[in-house]
Amino acid sequence: MKRSTFLILSIAGVYGAVFHTAAWSVNNFLMTGPKAYLTYSSSVAAGAHSGMEECKFQFGWERWNCPESALQLSTHNRLRSATRETSFVHAISSAGVMYTLTRNCSLGDFESCGCDDSRNGRVGGRGWVWGGCSDNVEFGERISKLFVDALETGHDTRALINLHNNEVGRLAVKATMKRACKCHGVSGSCSIQTCWLQLAEFREIGNYLKIKYDQAHKLEMDKRRMRAGNSADSRGATAETFHHVHATELVFLEDSPDYCTRNASLGHHGTEGRECLQTGKNLSQWEKRSCRRLCTECGLRVEERRTEVVASCNCKFHWCCTVRCEQCRQLVAKHFCARRDTAATAPNHIRRRNKGHKR
Repeated sequence: MKRSTFLILSIAGVYGAVFHTAAWSVNNFLMTGPKAYLTYSSSVAAGAHSGMEECKFQFGWERWNCPESALQLSTHNRLRSATRETSFVHAISSAGVMYTLTRNCSLGDFESCGCDDSRNGRVGGRGWVWGGCSDNVEFGERISKLFVDALETGHDTRALINLHNNEVGRLAVKATMKRACKCHGVSGSCSIQTCWLQLAEFREIGNYLKIKYDQAHKLEMDKRRMRAGNSADSRGATAETFHHVHATELVFLEDSPDYCTRNASLGHHGTEGRECLQTGKNLSQWEKRSCRRLCTECGLRVEERRTEVVASCNCKFHWCCTVRCEQCRQLVAKHFCARRDTAATAPNHIRRRNKGHKR
């Protein structure tokens, strides 16, 4: 099949039209493939968006919080970072694209694709057989790989790391799939079940990849051989390193920078001005420690600000059929990271620098 290179979409433009938001901008997706793949471009955009929204949720109370500059999915245009955080961005974005394509396929949004019924009728286990409408992850995997992996135009170690982490994201979608079953039998006895595979909630995939992020493996490369570029020596060093890497393991090459401080060239905003949590219902231990992690350990102080919030209250049902509410005003205390006096900042800054990698 004849292949051409198309600028299928600019994610920033699509988000402006589809999601009515320009909150963050990203690189253009440069896609390679037949014109037929234009059919899937909106699903690819939606999947990338859901991936980044999940990234923001997972890192909402950490020093690196998946900023607007995070979706830089290639080594194109000098985007050479290969940190632990970059590995997560590649994985969750790839997973988001595959997830959305798979779901839309099962919903019948594409003429060329539908449920996966390839195993229907086979015995799956004791008391159950394959049947129903399994989500077509093979389709989602194949099309998402053609789109997302086409972004990677490099041929060096960093490019291979990005492609590997893309695959980790796709494998996460498969690893979290659930078996759903329907009972059959006389009077609901459930003597036999018909079962199919369905996608998990995307939050579960995000949680799965967050664990992979925490367990990510740093590749120790021979720097001299790496500097050889796309030579046989460089490719040999890369092959030796990847030989010991598991397919489901996130990998990175470089230590993370100091996310406490602002670095405009890298797109890091620092933690000054960030909100943190001190009080609230059902907070996790990680959320309760957010003020210490974002403010105190970054040489900043915690500043309390009281803001007035207007919300509906005292709602009553009136026959028939309306609900009328009052507008109540309430002062709410929020906490933010603010700069200390210069003299008080130095000791904390020195102590933070000596702690090594922290998110």
